[in-house]
Amino acid sequence: MPKKATDKKAEPEGSAVATAPANLSPASNSRWTFLTNHAHVLAMIHSHPEMVLREIALHVGITERAVQRIIQELEEAGFIQREKVGRRNTYEVQTDVPLRHPIESHRNIGDLLELVSDRPSELS
Repeated sequence: MPKKATDKKAEPEGSAVATAPANLSPASNSRWTFLTNHAHVLAMIHSHPEMVLREIALHVGITERAVQRIIQELEEAGFIQREKVGRRNTYEVQTDVPLRHPIESHRNIGDLLELVSDRPSELS
């Protein structure tokens, strides 16, 4: 029997489809935000350096695999440095690196993080 248009398709467990983070306003039905997932991951690493990738993924609202890819891109671009501590990686954000887009290139990563981070600023 054909499915009705109103039937909901269940997402498989571990699906790449991410739900909106719980801290988004319920009044906002919009799925876009002003910052990219790269900025969100960078802010989480800066604010919570002890956080594991799975936790970052949950907070940002993306998959763990997406977080791994973003961290790799941030490291390749020089925005973070990785250090192996035991079996875990720790990351240090390079706050003096300028932002990439020409409109914002007069600012650096530290400026952005100071604006959005919940960590007390050591940058001032």
